[in-house]
Amino acid sequence: MSASYDNPYGASRAPEPEPEDAVRPVTEDAFEQGVPARQKSGQKSTASAPIVPAGSVTGNSLMLVIAIMCFFACLTAGVVYLVNQTAAAWMRDVGTEVTVTVLQQDNTEQTDKLVSDVAFYLGTLPGISDRRIVTAEESAKLLEPWLGQSEAIGALPVPRLIAVAIDAGSPPDIDALREALKSQYPSGDVQLDDHRQWQSQIRAVTRFLALVGLGVLVLVGAATVLLIVSATRSAMASNREIVEVLHFVGATDRFIAREFERHFLTLGVKAGLFGAIAAAAFFFLMPFLTPFLGGGQVTDAQMGYLVGSGVLDLAGYILLGIVVIVVAALCMLTSRYGVYRILNVRD
Repeated sequence: MSASYDNPYGASRAPEPEPEDAVRPVTEDAFEQGVPARQKSGQKSTASAPIVPAGSVTGNSLMLVIAIMCFFACLTAGVVYLVNQTAAAWMRDVGTEVTVTVLQQDNTEQTDKLVSDVAFYLGTLPGISDRRIVTAEESAKLLEPWLGQSEAIGALPVPRLIAVAIDAGSPPDIDALREALKSQYPSGDVQLDDHRQWQSQIRAVTRFLALVGLGVLVLVGAATVLLIVSATRSAMASNREIVEVLHFVGATDRFIAREFERHFLTLGVKAGLFGAIAAAAFFFLMPFLTPFLGGGQVTDAQMGYLVGSGVLDLAGYILLGIVVIVVAALCMLTSRYGVYRILNVRD
């Protein structure tokens, strides 16, 4: 039986029905579930529209700009990674052997005899596991990246080389080895190169490139932060009435900030993936793009010395994924900071 109440006239009547457009109180749970503040009687709950529309300027143009910056960040990280990998391989190769240089003598026979004698003498010294005589043809091929293929290389007084492998278990004293060669061949035609100068130069170059890459990544991160701050301000200004209504009906700053975080996190992930995929495609196609740079074998050899094959390994692709995560986190955290700061200023 329906409830009734007594009025002064002694008659009882049922309570009046609630108007269809009445505003019902909205709790925080209702906001979390996306329930609209105004709802007609008898209708089912529908998900509320996002505060920041996906197709707005903060969704399309900003995504394109962040994708481009993420592409450059991934490109920089990938190039620095390849250079460091190539330099590490150089350091390993250089650190396991030394080179003995034998200057050209009056004729080829004397040169060959001296090279054989030096190789035999090196085998008698401690700390040397192997030695290999580099032929004149191999020496000429080493000069091809700089001089090209020419018969004139054979007429040049190219020194003969002996690659000496160092015993890793009991390496020799390089200075003592150099002095032994000087005392055995006082004419100065036999010289030892332990590649220390090359090692220091490789370290200096790789450190410089790493610092340049870090600087580029910092600039890209700073530009991303500034863009997200500007986009957050624009979105807050264009949705000012919505934010005020949400505050009026009980929405907290945390709820509003979470909506912006979700939007910019999604935007950062999508833009980051687009940029990372483009950078990965660039590295995958780099070996095929190098011939179009011109220069023939010289350019191919120099690119190979700098970045190796130019193709990233699994660790390199993981590095690109880390860049995407960092970009997405920057977008989310910056939007949260921007929303809280704007709301506190308004309060």
